[in-house]
Amino acid sequence: MADNCQSIGWQITVITGMMYGFAIRPAGQPIPGTIRGAMLMIDTLITRLPKCELHIHIEGSLEPELMFALARRNGISLPYASVEAVRQAYQFSNLQDFLDIYYQGMSVLITEQDFYDLAWSYLERARADNLVHVEMFFDPQGHTARGVEFSTVINGLHRAIVDARQALGVRASLIMCFLRHLDEADAEKTLDAALAFKDRIVGVGLDSSEAGHPPSKFKRVFNRARNAGFFLSAHAGEEGPPSYIWEALDVLGVARIDHGIRAMEDQVLVGRLAREKTALTVCPLSNLRLRVVDDMAKHPLRRMLDKGLMVTVNSDDPAYFGGYVNQNYRAVSDALGLDRDEIVAIVRNGIQASLMTPSEKNEAFAEINRVLATIP
Repeated sequence: MADNCQSIGWQITVITGMMYGFAIRPAGQPIPGTIRGAMLMIDTLITRLPKCELHIHIEGSLEPELMFALARRNGISLPYASVEAVRQAYQFSNLQDFLDIYYQGMSVLITEQDFYDLAWSYLERARADNLVHVEMFFDPQGHTARGVEFSTVINGLHRAIVDARQALGVRASLIMCFLRHLDEADAEKTLDAALAFKDRIVGVGLDSSEAGHPPSKFKRVFNRARNAGFFLSAHAGEEGPPSYIWEALDVLGVARIDHGIRAMEDQVLVGRLAREKTALTVCPLSNLRLRVVDDMAKHPLRRMLDKGLMVTVNSDDPAYFGGYVNQNYRAVSDALGLDRDEIVAIVRNGIQASLMTPSEKNEAFAEINRVLATIP
């Protein structure tokens, strides 16, 4: 009886801590076995389930150690004295604060080998997190504007993708993003360049500064991309309002919304997204670090699940936001108290929403079932 009361008390403490954002373990008290066991089970589940990542900016996986190594190799001087100094600079109050440092970090990427090393480093980490498939965003305009050839970028990334499939067993594909703070004419030129490499690019997206740059600004270039056979996605509803999600769907005709958490402010939109099973590539740690949410315990992910939305969990720019895919799963699971079924549902959503072939999806679903059979 005492043990049961202790467990119930701990459950109340955990729930209260998640609601108000304070530590869930009272000082000096051990975690009861039942709670500790449940936490261990969820962690094991996250670790072992085969997962997809649908929202990763490959330039955002540039860890400070690699940044310094590439800077040395290319004779580039960075405005930081050390790796630790770089990490200390990652204090963001909004999206633009992050983008300023993000574009600065890109300056070390010059040669095809640089882009290969960038992608290979991420894909090794993806394998460690048991990812079986990733769809990597890349920002060619951030490189061509510096005089780096489009072919240099795509050849380096593609070569790493080919090698990772053979050596790591990780499937990867590329989605080219247009920078929304630039004009549509620049995006048109980028699409022109991409058409020569269409066999290496599965889709196009829209990223960078959202506020003040509605999706409708890029209507013509997205129409061209659709006619060329590219898969379409767009960042919307991160800092921008729900109306940007409507525009991405109805003006650009995208099949997937990247971020999309502000959809929860518009219940008509929520109903549509649920009915149409539109995937939302949510990035919890990114939302926290960029102050889109001020407390992980207040993140809308669980409410999104409750509304029947097709939520996926992703890392966005993990080198800058402090967490790759498994860390994002753990952070949101701990803060919101997600249970086994909810974790599995999110993982299944990621597989279903991916661009894997039907047979590849069936193989991943079968592996999920095998993992679940071994975890009580």
